[in-house]
Amino acid sequence: MRKKMKLIVALSVLGLVVPLAGCSETGGNATEEDAASYPSEELDWTIAFGPGGGNDIMARTLVSIIQQYEMYPENIRLENREGGGGATGWGYLLNNSGSGYDISTTSGSFITTPMQADTGWTYEDFTPVGLFSSDDAIFTLNGDNPINTWEEWVDYAQGEKSVVVGGIGPLNVDFILHALLAEAGGYEIEYVPFNDEGQLNTALLSHALDASVNNTGSILGQFEAGAMKPLLYTGISRLDVLPDVPTGEELGITGLPSMPRGMILAPDAPKVAQDWWIATMKEVVATPEWKEYLDSNYLTENIAWGDDFFDQVKSTSENFETVLSDVGAL
Repeated sequence: MRKKMKLIVALSVLGLVVPLAGCSETGGNATEEDAASYPSEELDWTIAFGPGGGNDIMARTLVSIIQQYEMYPENIRLENREGGGGATGWGYLLNNSGSGYDISTTSGSFITTPMQADTGWTYEDFTPVGLFSSDDAIFTLNGDNPINTWEEWVDYAQGEKSVVVGGIGPLNVDFILHALLAEAGGYEIEYVPFNDEGQLNTALLSHALDASVNNTGSILGQFEAGAMKPLLYTGISRLDVLPDVPTGEELGITGLPSMPRGMILAPDAPKVAQDWWIATMKEVVATPEWKEYLDSNYLTENIAWGDDFFDQVKSTSENFETVLSDVGAL
């Protein structure tokens, strides 16, 4: 039987401050546009998390490629609207229903946040563009921690009433990873969620956390500097850049999920906008700059378009819900 995990949620994380319903600031809904005229207005691109994290880096990379190749003829306004495990940003997008000029990138929180908070939306409310990649994680300790292996960590954690661990979002993929790792190791956790990687890393470095899980690309510099220490990688095979860090499967821990990263438009976006973005993103993910982004951030290419994207989201949602229910989080 799976153990129940204690979830510590700061009020600032679950304060679901969602803007009042209304029109996008750009004012566009593309309902009168045809394939020849779309796009013709400024694009409002919402990043549902703070600066510096995986979602933020991906969004800014995509916009950089789009602008470099002059794919979008108007201005693109990027804005971080973080809070509530993505609820604030995607709530903003929800309130611009019908717009063809409001867009956002997704992560695991896009699936899990509506499971544990009254967001007023689920993934099904939005217009799917595409799934682009999957992002695996690294289980991380403070660099001055004397523990050097996963086995040593398990011995330590089993000797404590509970260990304090952190990740991005209240019930995101990070929480699921911690819950599965704790179950495999036979120890108890208290999980603390954060809105962005900067907050998470500060907590680990200040010893407020015993451990964290982090996106690979955003944490490598900390390993190189010795400020943090990797113990386990959740991907299928070891990373070339961290050849001494074992995978979960090597340690007998299977079924560890990855973070799905994709793109959505506002609910009921015009078909002309959806079709344009699917066609454009097919060009974006074929560029050498995108391939370099995947390689440098240690992401796995995972592509699905339109309804096929949301078919995968549905399957992932069902799997996540099962795990979260089993550990008593739902």
